[in-house]
Amino acid sequence: MFKDRDFETKLIDIARVTRVVAGGKRFRFRTVVVIGDRKGGIGLAVGKGADVSGAMDKAITKAKKNLIKVPLINGTISNYIEVKHKSAKIILKPRKDALVAGGVIRIMARLAGIQSISAKMLGSQNKLNNAQAMMIALKKLKKHADTPTKTKVKKEK
Repeated sequence: MFKDRDFETKLIDIARVTRVVAGGKRFRFRTVVVIGDRKGGIGLAVGKGADVSGAMDKAITKAKKNLIKVPLINGTISNYIEVKHKSAKIILKPRKDALVAGGVIRIMARLAGIQSISAKMLGSQNKLNNAQAMMIALKKLKKHADTPTKTKVKKEK
């Protein structure tokens, strides 16, 4: 589905993780990476490694395996959605004119090809939890054919 596409990569978070062993402290790095093609394809992954570049490579490889397709309608989403993941809560609303979002949601929306959306992050400010909540929200979006339309139906006499 996503073959032969060029993906843009964004590094969301880098964390130095310390493990205490008998000989002292061991350091590793954790990276959170989002990839997207700006046409509805987006992937999120976490990579861990001894150095930052190794962790990034692992995360990019994983993100390419975790791609999802976002149903877009004229550059926006089809319906209102509210998602709670761990302590992060995200509210997404369709919009007609601008991208009103902050932090991780803004980055992910741009990479997914969403040009106009209104978003709010509540609860946790943890970048990984907010990114995972955004992915859950994008997976739950309805396709255009599934959304209810406001049409009047006349009753037959």
